[in-house]
Amino acid sequence: MTARLIMKLQVVSAVPTTPDVLRVVFRHPLRPELPEWSPGAHVDLRLPDGKVRQYSLCGDPDDRAHYTVAIKREVDGRGGSLWAHANLTEGGLAHVSAPRNNFPLADGTRHVFVAGGIGITPFVAMARALAAKGGDFILHFCARSAAEAPLLDALHAVCGDRLQLWFSGVGRRFEPALIGPPTPGTHLYACGPQRLVDAVQAAADAGGWAPDRVHIERFAATLDENYKPEPFDARIASTGDVLHVPADRSLLDVLRENGFRVASSCEIGTCGSCECGYRDGTVIHRDHVLPLGRRQDRMMLCVSRARVGLTLDL
Repeated sequence: MTARLIMKLQVVSAVPTTPDVLRVVFRHPLRPELPEWSPGAHVDLRLPDGKVRQYSLCGDPDDRAHYTVAIKREVDGRGGSLWAHANLTEGGLAHVSAPRNNFPLADGTRHVFVAGGIGITPFVAMARALAAKGGDFILHFCARSAAEAPLLDALHAVCGDRLQLWFSGVGRRFEPALIGPPTPGTHLYACGPQRLVDAVQAAADAGGWAPDRVHIERFAATLDENYKPEPFDARIASTGDVLHVPADRSLLDVLRENGFRVASSCEIGTCGSCECGYRDGTVIHRDHVLPLGRRQDRMMLCVSRARVGLTLDL
């Protein structure tokens, strides 16, 4: 849970790539290089009111001088995108974190990408990295139309005939059945609207894909109308103190209230900033970040809970 480096970066350019999506390029005003990153990484954009929003890097990982993000204007969102569209202009400054990668390229021989709308952003860098080394991949990109497909020019240049376009406005819709059965060495990735990624996950489950071959990045919190949170106790390993977490409070909130400085960002289980270890207890994982292999001793404090109690590695 180490705090991430926050840098004051300068906006090199802010240009629309669709009517609702702004492509923003940052650089450091003094240093020639920014912290390195790998395809699938995101940065935090810190707003003046202290709120934080995450955006996937969609530039070239080999370009250490710049970070590039694409931000969709969400009129009914939480306000971050509206601020970005109004205030990120050429020459301006913004507070941007060092990158974090919760959605990396897997070590495979073939990669199948499915993106919807602004969910294309992590795949731009992935496709660029694979194309540069002759990797085997296909990218299914779903949008309403070409005019509403972010970063389409860059994708054509990077992917060539490995880019499959699905524009619902002209009756060409992506069918999850196109994913097909798993083959040795192949990994499946999806990012975009909830309906799309749920359909991809369902198709993968029905097709017999192993969980460790399916990689999903979501932008929204878990929605489960039948889930009812229960109170539990959290024991602090280093001190033995026991903190009570009511049903209507998060573990993250209770830790902060008791003087623990815990890093966080999205607070809806999608960014990975508040990851913490635990030593015992039954954890109810409600995040979209941790893979199954790490859930035996790691959790996300903002959304995950426990049955009765657990011991935190703090």
